[in-house]
Amino acid sequence: MKKIAISLFSSSGIGDLGLKENDIETVIGCELIQERMQLFANNYPNAKCFNGDIWELKNNIIEFYKSKYKTAPFLLIATPPCQGMSSNGMGKMLNDFRKGLRPKMDKRNRLIIPAIEIIKELEPEWVIFENVPNMLNTIILNDNNEPINIIDYIKQQLFPKYIGTPEVIDVADYGIPQHRKRLITVLTRNHNGILEFNKTGSLIPKSTHAENDSELKKHWVTLKEAIGDLPPLRAESGKNIDKKIFLHKVPILDKKKLFWLDNTPEGETAFNNQCINPKCLFSKNKRHGSSQNSKGINKYNSCTPLYCEKCGALLPRPYVEDSKSKVKRLMKGYTSAYKRMSWNAPASTLTQNFQFACSDNKVHPSQSRVLSLYEGLIIQTIANYNYSFTIDNKIVSDSLIRETIGESVPPKMIDLICKHIIQISEQEY
Repeated sequence: MKKIAISLFSSSGIGDLGLKENDIETVIGCELIQERMQLFANNYPNAKCFNGDIWELKNNIIEFYKSKYKTAPFLLIATPPCQGMSSNGMGKMLNDFRKGLRPKMDKRNRLIIPAIEIIKELEPEWVIFENVPNMLNTIILNDNNEPINIIDYIKQQLFPKYIGTPEVIDVADYGIPQHRKRLITVLTRNHNGILEFNKTGSLIPKSTHAENDSELKKHWVTLKEAIGDLPPLRAESGKNIDKKIFLHKVPILDKKKLFWLDNTPEGETAFNNQCINPKCLFSKNKRHGSSQNSKGINKYNSCTPLYCEKCGALLPRPYVEDSKSKVKRLMKGYTSAYKRMSWNAPASTLTQNFQFACSDNKVHPSQSRVLSLYEGLIIQTIANYNYSFTIDNKIVSDSLIRETIGESVPPKMIDLICKHIIQISEQEY
């Protein structure tokens, strides 16, 4: 019998590639943003697409599924928005609530509630929740307007029919060339799944990679291994696009930013660049950094020099210039900005801003540019699968491609989880 799945908060359908690879057909997708739903629809033409607010669409989803299918879905995958998830102030939030004060809560965190309602009605054999680790510490208001930890809410609503537990993983530990920590919660009511969890305490596959090679695991896949053989690019006109490789292109940077990056070593930030005056080359100018103030808040140093402390020459460090006085001052920012990645390590976490040089640790290890869109597809493992970035036979905008890459779960991770739960479902106990 064909395995079928429901995808909630589907975005552009990147995570669903892992389902498709395992012959699990996504028959329903639900996404708020129209152009992402259009990309999903183009890649999953047989799926019923629900575009809009899940609060308003949950009953339609339930009714459609029950009218079309007579058995429960094999899988439901849900990746609710993570922007509202926070690890800060959970205790204070609860204390304020108990004192009668109404703390401000991000309403996006409550999107788990309609997802739970769909699960309770359709009873999939397996459920996958994917989110940021901070989900563990997130508080929501339940149906009675009372504060509750979001994980406790899931357990309250779905246990004991379902069993499983949230686990924080780094996708680099599974052969993905990127450090990306995620909270994966796999729940099941499948008989074999329950036996497996009671035996091992986990429904997530064992990791296959680590920092160094060993008898049991391979080393993390490095950037050098993943993208080191691609043609070079430079973030200036005429050199920023490779005409032979689709999407191997980067945004153009102004001369000032190119100057900073040209003088930034691998694994370093432009904020720490040293003197390039050939008559000086002083290499001990104070490095940039940050420290905590009296309230425990990180503040970047305000005394980092922009001019060489020995010869007075302008250092190739990020600066802004007053339009009238022409006075230059060091740009405000942390050492993660304008920072090169390292060849011999996985990439840092890709976000929707991975093509901005000022974003955290996103500069190419040796070339003066950010990662190309194509390199983003490789690092996020999207390039391993068949996916089209077209709507109505036209390639979508670079910004939509960048956002799709940056916000998605690496499909290889979902692929591995699906392989694991299928193996559990089909093995003999």
